Amino acid sequence: MSETAIDVDAFAARARAWLAENLPPADLTRDTFFLYAATHPTDEEVLARAATCRELQRRLFDGGFAGICVPREYGGQGLTPAHQAAFNREIKGYDYPAEIQASTFIPCMAVLLEFGTEEQKLRHIPRMLRGEEIWVQLLSEPGGGSDAAGAVTTATRDGDGWVLNGSKIWTTAGWWGDWALCLARTNWDVEKHRGLTVFSLPMSAPGLQIRQIELVNGSTDFCQEFLTDVVVPDADRIGDVDAGWTVMTRWLYHERTISGGSPYVTGGGNRPNDGPYEPTAMIEAARGLGTIDDSGTRALIGEAQTSALVLRALVESVTRKMATGVLPHHAAAMPRLFGGTANARRAALATELYGDAGVVWAPDDESSAQVGLGFVIRQAACIGGGTTEMARNVIAERLLGMPREQRADADVFRDVPRGP
Repeated sequence: MSETAIDVDAFAARARAWLAENLPPADLTRDTFFLYAATHPTDEEVLARAATCRELQRRLFDGGFAGICVPREYGGQGLTPAHQAAFNREIKGYDYPAEIQASTFIPCMAVLLEFGTEEQKLRHIPRMLRGEEIWVQLLSEPGGGSDAAGAVTTATRDGDGWVLNGSKIWTTAGWWGDWALCLARTNWDVEKHRGLTVFSLPMSAPGLQIRQIELVNGSTDFCQEFLTDVVVPDADRIGDVDAGWTVMTRWLYHERTISGGSPYVTGGGNRPNDGPYEPTAMIEAARGLGTIDDSGTRALIGEAQTSALVLRALVESVTRKMATGVLPHHAAAMPRLFGGTANARRAALATELYGDAGVVWAPDDESSAQVGLGFVIRQAACIGGGTTEMARNVIAERLLGMPREQRADADVFRDVPRGP
């Protein structure tokens, strides 16, 4: 066995012992992830959970298990993705601060590590790792769809700072986050990709107004922000002026790794389990419904299990090949595409398996409620984190070398026709 393997094994053994002593078990009977939750927490409950996540993150930091792949000078452990993967395996079954890791660690911390100044890294990354700063993304815009480069939120230079005006939307946890990455337009007289700049700003900044959005299933996780003369010091600019698209290509890459493969996130995803879509849960549901011996039911369960296995294998393969240079970073679009479409399909599979129970359920039947509400909002899996249509474009054009789509906005951005 190699020295690296021994080191990873020893690290895993230390993590196993530490977790047993320091983290509570996960409550696998209740899923609050907005796509599948049967009941949504009140604002007070959300803030209470955020406080718990901060405290759990601080425990990880104090125990030497926060930022496993983050350089030591910024508060991390300076270890390898293999060490992070080992810790992710060990933490299964324990409660961990999933709700604050995305987007604090991916993409925000990852972007700071690549493009932040030394002062920015030293100021923010240790606080992120200690759970003291929760970061969100001010990226999408009401009229922009998935066209991040078409941002019309403006940043105008004013002495040693910038003044931001505009609106952002679909910000997860925007109303209780501390800081944000924000994409803004700093130059209208060039092609759209060339006039962007990225900034960081506190979510409590004067002139920043936040409104929660209620989804069709009752969730209020998402927010819309209105920026009116928000002043940002130039010291909080991330990357060069008008070079924001260089930052954005990596920002979007890291956002796609939310589907799996990021070395910066603890645990296997945004939630402790897959709720009613987990094959074991589907088997138990079929037994309860009396359909376990039906060949059609078994086909549904088999497809769900196959989908989960393929996604896991795809994430592992693509992550490994990107790390070794076999695939470019654009390959992150592959698990993003498969993960989005597979999750939407699994919602349909569960609904078909549950039958009437997935449409009308008793007030105390949380699993059936998760299935029904999950089906209503299933398409969100193909939108959040970058649409699957965009992932298809990236795969076709950047990986397969197919011709680029024709663009109607290749001219000076100020002259591009747009709606009111």
